Amino acid sequence: MTENVSKIESTTMPRRYLALWFPFLTTDRLYRERSMSPGEGPDDSPLVVAEKVRGALRIAAVDQRASKLGLTQGLTLADAHARIPNLAVAEADAASDGRFIDRLAEFCDRFTPSVALDSPNGLVLDITGCTHLLGGEAGLQAKVLARLNNIGLTVRSSIACTPDAARALARFSKIAIAPPGKSEVLVKRLPVAALCGLERETVLALSRAGLKTIGDLSERPSQVLAARFGPGLVTRVMQTLGRENARITPLRSLPSVVVDRHFPEPFTQTEALEGVLASLLEDVVSIMQERDEGGRVFEASFFRSDGAIRRLAVQTGRPSRDVLAILRLYRERLDTLGDPIDSGFGFDAIRLAVPVTEALNQTQPHLDGHHLEGEAGENEAVGDLVDKLIVRFGRDRVLRFSALDTHDPDQEARLVSAAGMSVPNNRITTRGGWPEIAQGEPPLRPLQLFAPPQPIETLAEVPDGPPLRFRWRRVLHDVRRSEGPERIEPEWWRRNSDAQTRDYYRVEDTAGGRFWIFCQGFYGQADAHKRWFLHGVFA
Repeated sequence: MTENVSKIESTTMPRRYLALWFPFLTTDRLYRERSMSPGEGPDDSPLVVAEKVRGALRIAAVDQRASKLGLTQGLTLADAHARIPNLAVAEADAASDGRFIDRLAEFCDRFTPSVALDSPNGLVLDITGCTHLLGGEAGLQAKVLARLNNIGLTVRSSIACTPDAARALARFSKIAIAPPGKSEVLVKRLPVAALCGLERETVLALSRAGLKTIGDLSERPSQVLAARFGPGLVTRVMQTLGRENARITPLRSLPSVVVDRHFPEPFTQTEALEGVLASLLEDVVSIMQERDEGGRVFEASFFRSDGAIRRLAVQTGRPSRDVLAILRLYRERLDTLGDPIDSGFGFDAIRLAVPVTEALNQTQPHLDGHHLEGEAGENEAVGDLVDKLIVRFGRDRVLRFSALDTHDPDQEARLVSAAGMSVPNNRITTRGGWPEIAQGEPPLRPLQLFAPPQPIETLAEVPDGPPLRFRWRRVLHDVRRSEGPERIEPEWWRRNSDAQTRDYYRVEDTAGGRFWIFCQGFYGQADAHKRWFLHGVFA
């Protein structure tokens, strides 16, 4: 088995873009859904798609046969029937067309991770650094077109140095590949309608002014064009000619590291997937080592020859470059799949991406080759356990406590994902985590608090002093020792806060039990209603 490997990283090489245009996208979709080819309908009728516009039915899309017979978008359905009586008509469904183009974009993800929508009915692929895998630009373009043609789609394409130039050449010329540095010359010959997003009224106005090609516009002063047609026209001209930098916005965020493996023949050995993943992980780790980074999320994508895509992602609680540990997580992930990976007719390519990376310095092992023991080793073991639990139960079901910077005991901790990737959006701790307790000293607060605090009945010697005894859960406790009060004021800066001042006491009863109780409100405060509560029990 031979393999091709791609390591897609940031690069300074000239950018190249492949534009794909589907002129009969809607009707091709309908033919695919009906499992038939153009011309196989009833009476060999041409197909059009109609929609209601201002109370009249007009053609929104046509198939190839209807196009050759002179039917065009915008023509009324009555005029179309007058020309071709045996016309087949379908209802427009923009939502289905949108879902279909999204599936095509995901299908093209196997060729490059940078795929963007190009409305209407188009895609743009950033193929910079990817062409060497498939025989250069011509080889990659031929493979993309062949795969799309095999699933019954009519597609036109072009490769150029800018996305706007590639788009214009694909839709308004027969140039398949514009050599580097030649895009501007070729684009200048195209009509002004080739500019992206140009309205028909603007095209008509430019034609009446004698500006019929993009070259005509490039020869005019930009100030004059902006004053007459707006600055947007000048921007489109500059981007199409490559004089202004323009990048596409991919549908999927580009990962920090991507490694691809393409196979000359479909890969069908499902049991050998782990070996391929191990090889890809070694390549990914090699790249991250050069950057002193570790991965937090690893996503494997399996591209089947029939167009189906299966993605599996694992997360780690800390940055990692441990190939064996990540492989163990993938084994756990595969074992918990309700729908096992099916190779079908084989995989064309397998990709391993690292969407999230963080700085990771290399740890120094002992001279005998073993890693650090003690607290560092314990933290490593806990991290491995968290990673396995996340794979088994999901990131949102494995939680940990996070300290918050507040004096309110009810708000001191917040449950967040154990993966450590989500942070409370209101306050982030700034005091270095949990407060340290001096060795040999008792804790100031219980580890676990009652939510909500439980009411108790008390008997106090003086109005603002600690209680002499209290009743909790029908049991009377005589207080032997007490410490306090610790007064906690409400957080006044918070809106809609009706909390009252609390005086907290640490008390110990005659049986040795230790409790954390508070009095809400105090004497002398206006409209205060003095009540006692038990907030926690010391272990």
